Amino acid sequence: MISIVVAYSSNRVIGHRGRLPWRLPSDLRRFRELTVGHTVVMGRRTFQSLPPAYRPLPDRQNVVVSANPAFRPPGVEVHASFESALAAHADGCFVIGGSSIYEQAMPYASRIYATHVQAHTDGDAFFPVLDPADWRCVEEREPLLENDHAFVFRTYDRQV
Repeated sequence: MISIVVAYSSNRVIGHRGRLPWRLPSDLRRFRELTVGHTVVMGRRTFQSLPPAYRPLPDRQNVVVSANPAFRPPGVEVHASFESALAAHADGCFVIGGSSIYEQAMPYASRIYATHVQAHTDGDAFFPVLDPADWRCVEEREPLLENDHAFVFRTYDRQV
């Protein structure tokens, strides 16, 4: 199964200048719980935005999409295209960003683990709009509040 893990604001922002626009420990904990022991697929900029101590993400197979043939960080599997990465991991993976990778993953994903941050945020990276004809919310948890940000965890499954 191809799953997407994302945190985005009410105006669909996922990042600003290569960083997350918020600090939500519960979201980071959920991300870890979902992805540990699995393959995570991300773009080069997302990989480079990770804190150096977490690059590559521990206890996960890290797959990075980069058109730069010289980009070969240790402990990372690099593919020149998203399609190549997906073909190598068609048995299942978690797509973790950024914008371009999310956009490319949408036609293949069966599930989205979303953290909806209830705020309008400045940003330069966005998550695609979910078409209600394609996606159904199958789980919504109680709202949380951390570091002055209200947010809710939702899980969406692709409609068949």
